[in-house]
Amino acid sequence: MTWVLGICSAFLVVAAVLVVVRITRGPTMLDRIVAFDVLVSATICALGLEAAVHQHTHSLPILAALALLGFVSTASVASLTGGRQGVEEEDR
Repeated sequence: MTWVLGICSAFLVVAAVLVVVRITRGPTMLDRIVAFDVLVSATICALGLEAAVHQHTHSLPILAALALLGFVSTASVASLTGGRQGVEEEDR
């Protein structure tokens, strides 16, 4: 069980580092928004892993709030940018 926890933790850390790189270097704002959504998902996975390892449910409200944050932020960006031309091109 310990090596499974280590592998899962390593994958989550690598994913978070790569996502932070994408947030800082992303060529467009939409790339950064998608990367932020993936970072929220990685955080949810990390909290879920911690809750499973320690066998408690104290972090369930935090998990629900983060899931709601990820959904609402993605839906609001999609509704604001839907149908506009030139969204891919960032102002320089």
